[in-house]
Amino acid sequence: MVHESLAETSDRLVYAAMAVYALAMLALAAEWAFGSRRFTGATVEERALVGAGAPAAGAETQPPARDRAETFGRVGLSLATLAFLLHLVGMTCRGLAVERVPWGNMYEFSTTSALATMGVYLALTRKYDIRWLGVFVVTPVLLTLGLAVTVLYTDAQQLQPALQSYWLVIHVIAAAVSMGIFTVGAAVSILYLVRERAERLRPGAPSRLPSADAVDRLAYRIHAFVFPLWTFAVIAGAIWAENAWGRYWGWDPKETWAFITWVCYAAYLHARATAGWKGRRAATVALVGYSTILINYFVINLVVTGLHSYAGT
Repeated sequence: MVHESLAETSDRLVYAAMAVYALAMLALAAEWAFGSRRFTGATVEERALVGAGAPAAGAETQPPARDRAETFGRVGLSLATLAFLLHLVGMTCRGLAVERVPWGNMYEFSTTSALATMGVYLALTRKYDIRWLGVFVVTPVLLTLGLAVTVLYTDAQQLQPALQSYWLVIHVIAAAVSMGIFTVGAAVSILYLVRERAERLRPGAPSRLPSADAVDRLAYRIHAFVFPLWTFAVIAGAIWAENAWGRYWGWDPKETWAFITWVCYAAYLHARATAGWKGRRAATVALVGYSTILINYFVINLVVTGLHSYAGT
């Protein structure tokens, strides 16, 4: 049974969220364009304390009182939060419309991953001063939703028998949330490369980004946090495969690329922990890992035929 009114409400809320995300992206981009926020090398932890008392040594400097860029930044973050709430309610309505979890096809998986991406960013802003990352998170979220509502959209409907399992709740949500966190990690890794190059070419110059070391540490913490969750998603998928197909692992294309992703991020964490890899080499490995996620998402889901081909419906 499908509750059509709830399904239509879900669609409207997703479109509304996209409109607000677009406004948030413009506001956060305007903050970057006006460029009032200038970091001079404080760590992420030091900057998180700025505003609670006396300014930390080396903390960001900015012009007096409520300049345009600061206003754009605050408005952008507020709009991103509003869009996230609209997005969340929209996905909740989708689930209520079909009386199941709302991640049973590629449209729902994509919108759930985008929701997780924004949720991770907003959660991090509660602990760290990372508003500078906002435009680089909102943009892929908006692009993912645009792809979902145009190319991947599927009317609200019941699941195929192969997907009617409690493992759908466990495995797919772990994979979707992991993908969202990996997206944030990839954005941070790219910005690290930008910041590191700027520091080499213009040492000591103020920047809209924190120090390269601070950005590198943030990237590491994000990837170290999400890796166990991705490991769990792979294991849960294997258990589901045994229940559905009678074997834990069959080297189906999606299984294979999920394992390749796991190997890449395991290599990233191992290299940092044992060989002391940091900086550009570590960021490069992290981005190679994220490229395998994109291949799995676009190529394997949409082009290659395998046991997971139903995921495109």
